[in-house]
Order: sequence, then structure tokens, then C-alpha cells
Amino acid sequence: MVKLSVIVPFFNVQAYASDTVRSLRANTREDFEFILVDDCSTDGTPDILRRAEEDVPGVVVRGHKANAGLATARNTGLDAARGEYIAFLDGDDWVAPGHYARLLAQTEALGCEFVRTDHVQVTGTARTVRRVPHGPRGVVGDPREAILPAARTTSVDYAFAWAGLYHRDLLDRGLLRFTDGLRTAEDRPWIWRLHRQANSFAVLGNLSHFYRRGVASSLTQIGDERQLDFIRAYDQVLSETAADRDADVLLPKAVRTYCAVIAHHVGAVGKFEPPVARTLKSLASAALKSMPRPLLDDVLDTMDTERATVLRRLRRRPAGIKETTAA
Repeated sequence: MVKLSVIVPFFNVQAYASDTVRSLRANTREDFEFILVDDCSTDGTPDILRRAEEDVPGVVVRGHKANAGLATARNTGLDAARGEYIAFLDGDDWVAPGHYARLLAQTEALGCEFVRTDHVQVTGTARTVRRVPHGPRGVVGDPREAILPAARTTSVDYAFAWAGLYHRDLLDRGLLRFTDGLRTAEDRPWIWRLHRQANSFAVLGNLSHFYRRGVASSLTQIGDERQLDFIRAYDQVLSETAADRDADVLLPKAVRTYCAVIAHHVGAVGKFEPPVARTLKSLASAALKSMPRPLLDDVLDTMDTERATVLRRLRRRPAGIKETTAA
């Protein structure tokens, strides 16, 4: 019986993949499997994965014939997973020795459907502790209650799929799959659905997952049209939340979060190529106009002046307007 399946997508991370594989080797156990998904890499990453399949116990390699993005790569791993529990790891990150055995033991002792964990953010040589924005550690609670309050950062804003462990029952209920084709923000509809529909969760203070920031190949560093998938991701969050039995309570949080993300991207519009910047503004304007007017008005009235001004300007933007610059 496979106790744990760890799903690790890779795409053109030759410089870091060996570190990731080395950390998996330090986490091997006879009832663990590591599903490495190559999303059609064009560098030396496939060679590293082939060697890992030969040398690291429990490694299974799956591949795509065409690049499909992180969401679809994770789903490929989910399709192959046999474990009672599921974990995720990105191909440029790593975990400390024994990380998964400790995490599994803690989760089983708590008896909840999933856990979320703190992590260490690594930017160059700097390391920073990042905490799940939710109450005490090691206490089982209702994940729906962790969505609110609307005006504060909560557990659904800490969307990293790899920061946790998930029971297979959630996969069988369709709660662990990602929206195919999303190139960025793929974990936002995922974390909202998980918190709305799962029955129990807990937060752990483990600091044995190391998340690498500022990687040149990461989509967060690239200003092309793939970045704009956050619009589709948050449209999904809004539509699914609007259908929830507690929509009147949860929608203010979803609208506020969406607005904050729009303001962030438009505020950094200079990193986008001019045609992408124009598309961003057009899509953002349409998104704002589609939001429930009373909820949007409340968000704009209570948000800081700088972001509220950006959003009000976008909302007034005529449909189909052509920008002459990316500014």
C-alpha cells in the first residue's frame, strides 16, 4: 500500500531540479512514491528526472508531449497517484530530510482531512519565515470559518498547494484537481474550493519546506500573456462562491481579494509588454464591471486611496479603449 504520493511538476528548471531530487532522496520510505511530471522541458531537466527514476526509490516519471502549464501537470500527477495522502512540491523548491514522514505523522494524529504548513521563503541567500495567516497551530477546525473576515488576510490568501498534506478522500471528491490550462493563479480557485467544501483542517508550524523566489523562469518573473490567467482564475472564484450556500457572507471576501490582485497587477503594468498591458487593462475593467455593484462600491470605499483610485479609473474605462503606451 502506498501511504503518500508526492507530485512534483518540472519545467525548464535544470539549475534547481537536482536539489529538488536530492531532497526527495532524503525523504524516501518504502510506502512513499514521488511522481515527477516533466511538462515538456527543453533544457536538461528530463535527463535529471531519468536519472532520478533509476536512482531514487519510489520515483515515477510522467511526461507531457506539449507544455500544458502547472495546473495540468499537477493533474497528471493526481491521475497517477496511489497514495492515501497527497502532497505537492514545485520542481525548483526542496524539503528538509524527513519532512514528509513528520508531516504525515502529525496529520494522522490530528485526524483531519488536510493540513496547511508554514514555510521558509528563499530569495538568493536570504531566508524568511512565512506563516499561514490562521490562528493556533495543531488545532482542528472548520475550513469554511478560515475564509473570513473579508478585510483581513486569511487562509485562502495563503494559496500555496505545496504547503500542506491532503487525504485521498478529497481527491476522490474532486477537491484536489486544478483547472486545466491555468498558467498562473491556478491555486486560487483550488484553495477556495477546498476551504468551502472540506470538513476539517489544521495548521502546522513546520518550517521544513523551502520555497525559492525570484527564479528567472518562473511566470511571476515573466510579463507575457500567461500572467493574465489570474483573471480567469478569480472569475472562477467569484462564480463558484456566488453559488455557495453562504454566498452573501463569502462574496465580500472574494470581491475584495480580486480587487486587490487587480490593483497589484495594474500597479506593476510596466513589467508587461505593451499589447499585454492593454489586454490586462481591458480584462480588468470588464471584471470590475461584472462584480456586484454594492459589494464593489463597499470595497472601493474601504480600500486605501491609491488602490481605490486605480480601480475606479479602470471601472470608468470605456469598453475596447486602445492604450498608446503600457503606462
